Amino acid sequence: MRWLTLYARSRQVPASLAMVVISAVAVWTLGRDGGAGSGDPRPAVLVLATGAMAVSIGLGGQDLALDRTAAIRWVPRRAAHVLLAGAVVAAVLLAVQTMGEDMAAAAFVVRDSAGLMGLAALGAALSGGQFGWTLPFAWLLFSFFAPPPTNAPMQVATWMLLPPGTAAGTWTALVLAVTGTTVYAFAGPRR
Repeated sequence: MRWLTLYARSRQVPASLAMVVISAVAVWTLGRDGGAGSGDPRPAVLVLATGAMAVSIGLGGQDLALDRTAAIRWVPRRAAHVLLAGAVVAAVLLAVQTMGEDMAAAAFVVRDSAGLMGLAALGAALSGGQFGWTLPFAWLLFSFFAPPPTNAPMQVATWMLLPPGTAAGTWTALVLAVTGTTVYAFAGPRR
């Protein structure tokens, strides 16, 4: 079990987890004073995106050369890291929601958490762990300021804000999650 502790510390898991919890509680606190309304998905998406951005820092290790030359198989560990991080981000939001008013349905939280973690993993594979947050951040900004989705391309572009059960939102999140996790698992973070 010592290797798991060392892995968690080298990937800055305690700091990332603290940031995920703090951001979820902060958005929940600010949103419960009549901010956006019960049907607005933006506070939940903000919590999930902030969580994905916080844990994306840990997608790159302290020494990339050591990661690439280690005698262990990194592919399953990298994939497990992305999937577990997405589950933790979703669980924190769902746990914070138990303190009061719901921000989003569980299906919405799971879908967006998976898609955002796929984006973070893809960002880490393309730009390195320290810049893995850029893709979720850029897509979040576009989603918040884009016009209402009236056609299929705009639904794909604003998948984060679509209601749960929307085919375009679900498939976009699934494709991002699978693609990002696969690319990151096999390629690892960029140097």
